[in-house]
Amino acid sequence: MPPRRPPISADLATARARTLGALFLLVTILGWGLNWPILKSLLAELPPLTARGWAGVWAMAGLLFAAWLAGERTAVPEGACGRLLLYALLNVTAWMGCATVGLLWIGAGEGAIIAYTMPAWAALLAWPMLGERLTAARIAALVLAMGGVVVLLADDLPVGRAALPGVAIILSGAVLFAFGTILTKKSPLDMPPLALVGWQVGLGCLPLLVAGFLLETADFAALSPAGWAAMVYMAVLPLCLCYLAWFAALRRLPAGAAAIGTLLTPVVGVLAGALMLGEPLGLREVAALLLTLGGILLALRT
Repeated sequence: MPPRRPPISADLATARARTLGALFLLVTILGWGLNWPILKSLLAELPPLTARGWAGVWAMAGLLFAAWLAGERTAVPEGACGRLLLYALLNVTAWMGCATVGLLWIGAGEGAIIAYTMPAWAALLAWPMLGERLTAARIAALVLAMGGVVVLLADDLPVGRAALPGVAIILSGAVLFAFGTILTKKSPLDMPPLALVGWQVGLGCLPLLVAGFLLETADFAALSPAGWAAMVYMAVLPLCLCYLAWFAALRRLPAGAAAIGTLLTPVVGVLAGALMLGEPLGLREVAALLLTLGGILLALRT
């Protein structure tokens, strides 16, 4: 008989889980960050709610088909429909919908700063709901990472009184997504990952698609090959792979630390915009990257 492997210590298992969680978080950050310049180019051809809504429906179809091919159970467990719909509304509809609608009153940079207060709300909610204490190290990590976002987008501040509706809408989306993050961590649904993410993304994007039909006019016949490629990218990476990676990271990392990690997303977006769209890149962007990276590394160690 082959020799039995010694049992893995709890500390080693935790370290491995955190390392894997950090890798999943990195995939999420890169995919969501790269989506910024791609979405910006797509919005020259399609209105935002229509683009996000259709990409979400395609992502749901692809994920559920992949789950069927993998032999996963795609049916929603009895009694879980209510929680699944709630999680979809919080994690997808509120986050993407509020960020999109809020931009009617507010600039993209201002909106990004407000949207990425989400980690602060997640850290605050994680204390009473999950018992994740808001330690001095976690607060320092949050300040560093959010400081990086503010440095990155400082030219867009302050906002005027006319922008207050946009501030309120995007802030609501950030708080609701933070609440959804904590609920997902506290009470996960007993479903295979492909089916779980497929249903959440599809149900979450369906209200955006309906709103697009009611409020926007889209001409898919005039969509360029680059526009179709951007739609496919949005469906496959940000809405399929990245949401899978996000929930996988959330299972392995403290909710507050995972949320702080998302603050690198706008930095990646700006760097990608410089490379892909020729947008300016200078010392401010580099300083923002260093601050945010420092905060994330500190958060992942706490």
